[in-house]
Order: sequence, then C-alpha cells, then structure tokens
Amino acid sequence: MDTHNLVHMANQIGQFFSAYPDQKEAMDGIANHIRKFWEPRMRLQFFQAMDQGQTEELSALVDKALRLHRAQLEPAAAH
Repeated sequence: MDTHNLVHMANQIGQFFSAYPDQKEAMDGIANHIRKFWEPRMRLQFFQAMDQGQTEELSALVDKALRLHRAQLEPAAAH
C-alpha cells in the first residue's frame, strides 16, 4: 500500500479520536484501532516510512500515539 494512503488513513483515525477530551484515551484509541484493523504488513510499512521521514503529513496526535505505542504495534518479525 502507498505510504501516502497509510498516512491519510491514520490521520482519519486520529481525526475521529481527537474529539476525545482525554488525550491519553485518544492516543490509546488510535493505537488500538490500528492494532486491530491494520494488517501487520501495513503497520510494518508504516513504521519503516516513519523511520525514513516519509510521514511528515501525519497529524501530531497520531504521530505521538504511534511513537508511544510502537512496541505493541510493530509486527513480531520487525523486532
């Protein structure tokens, strides 16, 4: 999948959870949604793109959530 599409999808998830008054709850929700609904290869590609600086369009909330929860989101093969 195209990195731009992954960033767009992640930002849409973040936009939904940004309405939560508790930022920690919002970040947990973002990470939980991506863990449940994104295939491992999508998550792997996304984190590789993050590492290569290709996710600059990512919202600040989503970026923070994914960095905070990265260990739980990365597929086992990536460790």
